[in-house]
Amino acid sequence: MGFGAIIIGDEILRGKREDKHFAKLIGILGARGLRLGWAEYLDDDPERITATLSRTLASGDVVFSFGGIGGTPDDHTRQCAARALGVDLVLHPDAEALIRGRFGAETTLVRLRMGAFPRGAEIIPNSVNRIPGFSVRDHHFVPGFPSMAWPMVEWVLDQRYCHLHHREAEADASIIVYGSAESTLTPLMQDVESRFRKLKVFSLPHMGEDGSRRHIELGVRGEPAEVAEALEVLKQGVVATGATFESPPA
Repeated sequence: MGFGAIIIGDEILRGKREDKHFAKLIGILGARGLRLGWAEYLDDDPERITATLSRTLASGDVVFSFGGIGGTPDDHTRQCAARALGVDLVLHPDAEALIRGRFGAETTLVRLRMGAFPRGAEIIPNSVNRIPGFSVRDHHFVPGFPSMAWPMVEWVLDQRYCHLHHREAEADASIIVYGSAESTLTPLMQDVESRFRKLKVFSLPHMGEDGSRRHIELGVRGEPAEVAEALEVLKQGVVATGATFESPPA
């Protein structure tokens, strides 16, 4: 089971609003020993949203969808989720109670529409304004507003997936390599991955745009018990190529 994100909104893709969900979700998952496997950005196109949800619902992944669950004409996510599932949109009784509790005599059909979810959905509490999100299968739909969305994501992870928290321990370590190229280091990287099957080797080239010396951050990530030994193999291999290395800054 992997974790994915769908971030919806014309404003983000047109550059009118900067996305903050991607980085925050990585942090929320990381604090629980989980990691994000993929992310997709979508505009407010109902056909594209429906097609994407049809695909991701079949994936078995846990997916957080941000945005498009309001009641304005450019909010399509609730309807698209229902179409992808092949079910009707229905006013959820718990959502209705929350909306009526929030607005009282000022409750309108437009406001109640925000509580119409795909049939069979469960609500996600919203501690900010009490207008809930919803879950269907392992897909969880929250507003685009970060102040609302992030506590809702944390609630879902702690209520639905606490059994997955910190289940797979992971560690990483790296060195800063000077005087080499990725093509030169590739055979070494392949050798380390073949010897340490529970690790992944990574390389991050830095071209010196910030005024620093050109270098490659070379490291390993995965099973904690294997990281130190694998890093030593990398260090020896780097020296054998004639390059130099140092530890990364703390």
